[in-house]
Amino acid sequence: MSDTDGEIPAAGEQVHVPQASWLPVLTAVGLAIALVGVTLGIPFVVIGLLITVPSIVRWIRSARAEMGELPPGH
Repeated sequence: MSDTDGEIPAAGEQVHVPQASWLPVLTAVGLAIALVGVTLGIPFVVIGLLITVPSIVRWIRSARAEMGELPPGH
């Protein structure tokens, strides 16, 4: 047996893992469509931006909500 037999102390800090989200993927798809639209035409740019801008807004809002749920000083 080893010298460290006994109770193991509890971890000092919990690890925060953000929730899974499709918003980063949706933002990347919207940006890709907008960039392809630079060469193919304005309608693709508009469609890409209509996907990208709301995705970024929702992503920021969800990140702020998650940060608000953290315990103080974390």
